[in-house]
Amino acid sequence: MRLIFSLTVVLIIGLSCNNPKETSVEETTTIDYWSYEGRDDQATGGIKMIPITTPKGDFKVWTKRVGNNPTIKVLLLHGGPGMTHEIYESFDGYFPQEGIEYYYYDQLGSYYSDQPDDLSLWDTARFVEEVEQVRKALGLNSDNFYLFGQSWGGILAMEYALKYQQNLKGLIISNMVPSIPDYMKYNEEVLAPQLPEEVLVTIMKYEEAEDYGNEEYLGLIVEHYYPKHVIRIPMEQWPNSINRGFNHLNPDVYITMQGPSEFGIKGDATLKDWDVKDRLKEITVPTLSIGAQFDTMDPKQMEWVANEVMNGRYLHCPNGSHLSQYDDQEHFFPGLVSFIKDVDAGRFPNTQ
Repeated sequence: MRLIFSLTVVLIIGLSCNNPKETSVEETTTIDYWSYEGRDDQATGGIKMIPITTPKGDFKVWTKRVGNNPTIKVLLLHGGPGMTHEIYESFDGYFPQEGIEYYYYDQLGSYYSDQPDDLSLWDTARFVEEVEQVRKALGLNSDNFYLFGQSWGGILAMEYALKYQQNLKGLIISNMVPSIPDYMKYNEEVLAPQLPEEVLVTIMKYEEAEDYGNEEYLGLIVEHYYPKHVIRIPMEQWPNSINRGFNHLNPDVYITMQGPSEFGIKGDATLKDWDVKDRLKEITVPTLSIGAQFDTMDPKQMEWVANEVMNGRYLHCPNGSHLSQYDDQEHFFPGLVSFIKDVDAGRFPNTQ
């Protein structure tokens, strides 16, 4: 605002020529959003190595904050298990302009965090306690804490909410159903028959022989299954962040919990019998369930999740698959942002 002095007109003109440019509300908000000043992670550009305690000792996990918003803080739980935060780098193109603060996070065992070799650590209940320790270290609480989990991260998000939902402001379950047996049934009865017959026969031959490392088997999965149901983008055009995420996958975590098969959860994988369908009614916090038409998961069941929790909303991605944050961004991000902002503004759930 121009300062007015009770001086001569000439002096007024002289001073006005040297006035600094006004700063708009939008400019101030942008500066505040990106500023690290006064934060304890300023020196590292938002990165924190958070100490966690486990039954097998103390370790550190990697997190990185983007932005500042006192009422909206989203913690991103990656899939895999054993994948990395890198598969969410597309969020950089959509969250900052909406003023949403968010946290990348590599779970224990994942690439940027400590990677102990004790397989007993790859347990869902232990991961829940890890998330709770991360929450506390980041200062997240029910006034601002949104938990986003996709695929395995969706399992972890549901399990966290079932134990600690009092700490949440909002819950987002992306591309995950509440039952692994149901996921397997959908894969076997709906998705598998869509493959060319000769391809399916060959894949099943290797599955039955448990020859999961065979190059022909892996080639058929990548050529015929991934481009239809995991990420609907030609492999040669996959974003660099996806390639890095796959390259950094920890196979010990993945095989222990998911199993060695690329065509479902097999063997003695710890997640094989996971099912919380009967407990979803316990979740009262505002919840968004995201499903995609071509997902490895049944989109109808992901819609059912939104109706089963007490305060749910469903977001359908008609062009998307399992990584719909890349192959159906036109539906994924507007729906996700709308949910977060509606909860923040008290528009959802509507209690009137």
